[in-house]
Amino acid sequence: MVDSEPVAELGPFSAPGARATPWTSVLVVLGEAEVFWLSTVRPDGRPHVTPLLAAWSLDGMCFTTGGQERKARNLDRDPHCALTTGTSALTGVDVVIEGVASVVDGRPEREQAVGDFERKYGAHLTSPEGTWYGLGEAVVAGDVRLYRVAPTVGFAFGKLPTSSQTRYTWPSR
Repeated sequence: MVDSEPVAELGPFSAPGARATPWTSVLVVLGEAEVFWLSTVRPDGRPHVTPLLAAWSLDGMCFTTGGQERKARNLDRDPHCALTTGTSALTGVDVVIEGVASVVDGRPEREQAVGDFERKYGAHLTSPEGTWYGLGEAVVAGDVRLYRVAPTVGFAFGKLPTSSQTRYTWPSR
């Protein structure tokens, strides 16, 4: 998979003089964010939101989960979802990536994603004292599901001092 640059468009709810947030800036936010919130839909239509680790990899947002967890069961039924992250403050940038999740089956792709996760989260995944030590091996072996969210639309919400709403679309998807 080759990384594709989305089309960025400044939204109508932006402050006068605001500029669209460049995609490269969004990639920095995604790379620095430790916690993401995954939103899926339960079988009865109610929302389900849960925090998790995620990384931009394989030209999309990747995360892991067990096959029997609520989010996996929701995605089995309806793969549409959203991942959000941000500053939880009135300054900075919040990001939303909406798309379609699919299980990554290929071992080379799982290995690439694990490498990206380990570079991002470091000792949390690689040190025997790390909270998620061994997760990478489990992902590569296929014992834990690795999902990739192919983005269809994204948003960057710039906050104080100048509010902006940038919409990203991927024309090839």
